[in-house]
Parts: sequence; structure tokens; C-alpha cells
Amino acid sequence: MASLRWLTPRRRSATARSVLAGEASAEAARKSEQELHEQYEREQARERAKQEAEAQKRAEGKAEGKAEEEAEEEPPFPVEGDDRAAAFFDLDNTVMQGAAIFHFGRGLYKRKFFERRELTRFAWQQAWFRLAGVEDPEHMQDARDSALSIVKGHRVSELMSIGEEIYDEYLAERIWPGTRALAQAHLDARQKVWLVTAAPVEIATVIARRLGLTGALGTVAESVDGIYTGKLVGEPLHGPAKAEAVRALSAAEDLDLARCAAYSDSHNDIPMLSLVGHPYAINPDSKLRKHARERDWRLRDYRTGRKAAKIGIPAAAGVGALAGGTAAAIAVHRRRG
Repeated sequence: MASLRWLTPRRRSATARSVLAGEASAEAARKSEQELHEQYEREQARERAKQEAEAQKRAEGKAEGKAEEEAEEEPPFPVEGDDRAAAFFDLDNTVMQGAAIFHFGRGLYKRKFFERRELTRFAWQQAWFRLAGVEDPEHMQDARDSALSIVKGHRVSELMSIGEEIYDEYLAERIWPGTRALAQAHLDARQKVWLVTAAPVEIATVIARRLGLTGALGTVAESVDGIYTGKLVGEPLHGPAKAEAVRALSAAEDLDLARCAAYSDSHNDIPMLSLVGHPYAINPDSKLRKHARERDWRLRDYRTGRKAAKIGIPAAAGVGALAGGTAAAIAVHRRRG
């Protein structure tokens, strides 16, 4: 029965290790953003002109029949040019279908990092994730413990390069177009957009860059001279640790959390959602849906084919405006000693 311990949920709260994990993730995210800022800005500048032209065409083509919808709209959000506002997106089942760590495991297995029995374990974990529709903290930590043992002794740069390949092989087709459009709305409003995930920060950074986002907050694995030690800095970025990471990054970036937005599918992220002035429940599990309705939070569900809601400027409604997120692959080499 010991091998099934990840099936049993347990309660967790903010601890000193949560704070450490959050602060380490925020520091790693800011370093990554600084290293790639100039290249990111060049890509965004080229794509913005294309996006604006496409947005204008969509706005003109869809003007008829929208009078009733627009009459009920709330004030435009996100607010154009509000540089003290940002958006924070959970990854698993919010931005993409399923768990990124599972698909990362598939990619490593394909490259002979481990044996079939470990792949079977990953498969069972993913099956449980899809069946339950929620993140169980112990289940997710068990998956990350397996991943840490697999990458121990490998170079950080090697995993980053492999992460680029795995994104193309497994992740690109699993991105929710509706959530991606929400993220693009913030980018078009000239706001920063961050992934916040329990996945390794290096892999999260690859995903963020491939989607055209600002960067990522993720679990920080310890490395010495660019080689993984098999240990974590603090704990996995899950639950309260995510909130601590957002808090730390917001302080460093001089953001006003009351003007920021956060998006998640899981009740485990209620601490993060509760930090911001604009919380969204995306593809919510039952507990988060209930919590969101009680507090009048906005809900979006892209699992049933429902129409994605427009949340501000016209570019938010169109998936075509997101071509910038598929810019050429960027090999991200992190340097931590």
C-alpha cells in the first residue's frame, strides 16, 4: 500500500518551507526574465502589429449581432497600460490539459532517462489526475520526487534543451485556446503574464516562452555548478507556496495585487487567487467552483466547448491573435551555482 500513498490527500498550510520555495521561485523567474527580456520584446514588437491588424478585422467582421452582449459588459479588463498590474496563470488543467510533469516524464523516457516501470508509475499518476480532475498535493509531490531522482546528476542546460523538444512533442497540442486568449489579452494590454506552477521552473520557463508569456514561477530544484543535486529549494511550488511566490514577485516588481489577476482550475490555488483583485476560476474543480460562486469570482470553462468569453479589448477573443506565442524555439540556459 505504500506505493499508493499519493492517492490519499492531506491538508497543507503555509510554512517556512513554503515561503522559501516561493522566494526562490520568484528570484529564478526574475533572473530568467532579465536574461531574455530584449529578445522577448523584439518578438512582441513584430507580432503586435500583426495582432492589431487581425484584431481590427475580427472587430469589424463580428460587430453585427454583438449589441446585446456589449450592453452587459463590465468595464474593460485588463486595463490598457496599467504597469502595476500583472496576470498569474496556473498551468496544469488551466493553461493546458493534464499535468506537464507527466508529459515531461514521457519525454525523458523516450530519451532513455529511466526504465518502463517508472513510466508506468507516471501513467498511473496521470490517469488519477485526469480521473479526479484536481491536484492532490501528495500525488503531485510523489511525481516530482520521481522526477528529481531521474534528473539528479544531469546538467540544467541539458534539461532546458530537452524541454524545448518535449513542448513540441507533447504539450503544444494540449494548450487550452480559451485560456491562451485570456493571457494574450493581458499581453496586448502591455501587462506581464506569469505561469505559476509546481512543475520545475526550467520546464515552466520553456512553456512560458513558447506561449509568448513573460516568464514562470515554478519549483526550484537545487543545482551546483549547473548540475542537479536531486534536492529542492524549499518545497514544491504548490498551494500556499504559490501564493508566497506571487507575493514575493509582486513586491520585487512593484505590482499592486489589487489590480492583478490570477487564473486557476484547482481549489489548492485558493491562496493565490485570494491575493489578487481579479480572481478567475478556469475549468474549476467542484470545490473551487463552489468557492468562486460564493465570492462572485468570474468563471470560465473550456472543457465543454462553451464559447470563450471576451474580457476586454477585441484581441482577447481571437485565437489567431496568438501567433506570437509560437515564435521560434528559444533555448533557455539557466546559470545557477
